[in-house]
Amino acid sequence: MPAYIIVNIEVTDPAAFERYRDAVPPVIAAHGGRYLVRGGELHVMEGAPGWKRLVVLEFPSLAAARAFYDAPDYAPLLALRLASTNSQMVMVEGLPPA
Repeated sequence: MPAYIIVNIEVTDPAAFERYRDAVPPVIAAHGGRYLVRGGELHVMEGAPGWKRLVVLEFPSLAAARAFYDAPDYAPLLALRLASTNSQMVMVEGLPPA
């Protein structure tokens, strides 16, 4: 079953975050992930969700998503993202393909 990492990012250090943004795509791909949403304009339809920059990643499974997050090749990038943003992240298992 696919799994998703959903992140709400508030950039606090644009220069450092740009380094993260430039370096992370091949690491995501190496772990079987792909971007479904990467920033872009948000259109709030109900309530006030407090989203800043929305990112949605898809992985083949929850185990693959967790392996990406815990991977040694992601660790320095994770540290860079944490130092350059305020963010919230969740992992969620998706539905089986129809």
